Amino acid sequence: MTRFIHDQFAKDYLEELLKPYGKVEAPSHVSGEVREIDVLFTPFPEQKADIASLGLLGKLATTLAIFEPFRNPASTEEICDCLLKSLEVRGALKREAKRNATKIAESNFPKLWILTPTASKKLLSGFHGILESDSLPGIYYLPESFRAAIIVIHQLPPIPETLWLRLLGRGTVQKRAIDELAALPSNQPYVKITLELLYNLQQNLRINQSPEIEAEDRELIMRLAPLYQQERELARQEGLQEGEQRGLQQGEQLLIIRQLNRRIGTMDSSLIQQVQKLPVAQLEELGEALLDFTSVTDLQTWLQSVS
Repeated sequence: MTRFIHDQFAKDYLEELLKPYGKVEAPSHVSGEVREIDVLFTPFPEQKADIASLGLLGKLATTLAIFEPFRNPASTEEICDCLLKSLEVRGALKREAKRNATKIAESNFPKLWILTPTASKKLLSGFHGILESDSLPGIYYLPESFRAAIIVIHQLPPIPETLWLRLLGRGTVQKRAIDELAALPSNQPYVKITLELLYNLQQNLRINQSPEIEAEDRELIMRLAPLYQQERELARQEGLQEGEQRGLQQGEQLLIIRQLNRRIGTMDSSLIQQVQKLPVAQLEELGEALLDFTSVTDLQTWLQSVS
């Protein structure tokens, strides 16, 4: 169960980071059998200079790209499936070019980036994955015609350039990346949205806890718990900087509405208005209560109980 929670986090995370720079389809359907690409990214014609702030992830997103993140180590069969999806996209592009009586250059075909926490030497050699001298450790390029690479996240060096990919790792690697993220200035690009997504991950793991939940996920829940309080404190500080209670209340409202939208889906205007009318004390109560919400009905019931 928790693997699917982590998979959805990875898709949401990549989508949020990449959408300022191009069209993101997560998932994207391909022809043939029913297959889904986790994230298909098409960069805007005029790329923004600040994509460099995403470090290695930004470099991977300078061309048409397919991202296939794995929570558990990718198997040989799963990597073959990724390659097949990439080839199907390639075939679709060729058919479209033929219909339009145009030619498509090899460089216009998508690059496939397979993101896996670990990978055995046997698996990497089976796909002829090699390290290139001008590339970072942990990136194994497949034969040129495949336009693909296996990125072993736990082998990436712990430097700022790799932070946004190491957040998709596991265990110690992911926890270290979370610590690095939490230490960044709150006004730095992507920090706020990433903290929000991590908090959403913590919520989902917490709600879906069972006796069989991995110890690793329990530790992750504990590590992420303080981040919500940190985000709420940032919202308070934004309000305080305006020097008035109204600013504080608006900061709380904005945070709570964002969390509700992620927890129970987009709310209609009447519910948003009810939330906006709540005083700060009740907004704080709602911030705790929404941890257990699973539907709009839960919010409606809570609002009725405090009205």
